Amino acid sequence: MTPLLEVRNVTRRLPEGAVLVRDVSLALRAGEFMAVTGPSGSGKSSLLYLLGLLDRPSSGEVLLEGQDTARLPASDLAALRLAKLGFVFQFHFLLPEFTALDNVLIPIRRLGRLHGGAARDRAMGLLEAFGLADAHQKLPEQLSGGMRQRCAIARALANDPALILADEPTGNLDSANAAAVFDIFERLVREEGRAVVVVTHDPVLAQRATRQLRLVDGVIVEDTGRG
Repeated sequence: MTPLLEVRNVTRRLPEGAVLVRDVSLALRAGEFMAVTGPSGSGKSSLLYLLGLLDRPSSGEVLLEGQDTARLPASDLAALRLAKLGFVFQFHFLLPEFTALDNVLIPIRRLGRLHGGAARDRAMGLLEAFGLADAHQKLPEQLSGGMRQRCAIARALANDPALILADEPTGNLDSANAAAVFDIFERLVREEGRAVVVVTHDPVLAQRATRQLRLVDGVIVEDTGRG
């Protein structure tokens, strides 16, 4: 079966010569929950940005559902990200002037598959699934930190992506809210068959993933999904 996402001998090098990711190869399949760990500066976020088509590799291939994306035009990459991938970051990046509902509606409207009542029903269904239905008219500043991050996850799921990529999504949360975020990721994998990749510094949370990948100096030194 073709992997959902595959990178082959990928290196990411800055113009001044620093190597962020060095000759990395891995395959990710639907229904996998992978935690990426490693010391600060090890290339975790750089790898995530490559997996999420946010950065281009200096060399190597990044294949999404078998399609090599490394040399696609920027407009095609943006369309693939919108339709196929969902992103959650340490900072929720909710638009402060928009309600929780409108924040979730933004990617739905951009993709344009759903309109009017159907789009609103999709967004409200996601908010309800994460316990935010009663807060749908609130602005981000009126939500707690945990609620804001749950809203960000709902937004990431708005266009029904096969893959969720999260960069330190619990970095600003207390332990209870951090565990709740990982509960959501586990449910998405177990019940919906999505793939989830999470960069985290927290070894306890990382152990909840079904696969652990550890980077040091941009190189994979451990991958429990191999072999």
